[in-house]
Amino acid sequence: MTVRLYMDVHIPLAITEGLRRRGIDVLTAQQDGATRLEDDWLLQRATTLDRVLFSQDEDLLTIAAACQAENIDFPGLIYAHQLGPGIGAIVEDLELLCACTEAREIRNRIIFLPLR
Repeated sequence: MTVRLYMDVHIPLAITEGLRRRGIDVLTAQQDGATRLEDDWLLQRATTLDRVLFSQDEDLLTIAAACQAENIDFPGLIYAHQLGPGIGAIVEDLELLCACTEAREIRNRIIFLPLR
């Protein structure tokens, strides 16, 4: 199965739009009506939808790591620091991940951007 992304609430719209122009299946928390969910519930919502969560929220790193430690299944987390790569680099890295990996390869993992 191909990688389908779920964008955290605070992800810039330019990232989502850039991915969609490249044909990536992206759902935002806003579109899903999940803008008021706490971080742990947001990861649970991504799990229910079987979508890899993309976030720039450090709290989600702690939550995903706790899931790993407790063997709690989740579709994966892709993380980029807010002061890290720019929008273009994030779009390129996410496109590369979606094009070159299967969802099962990201499952229960945390992937950090930038990839290079």
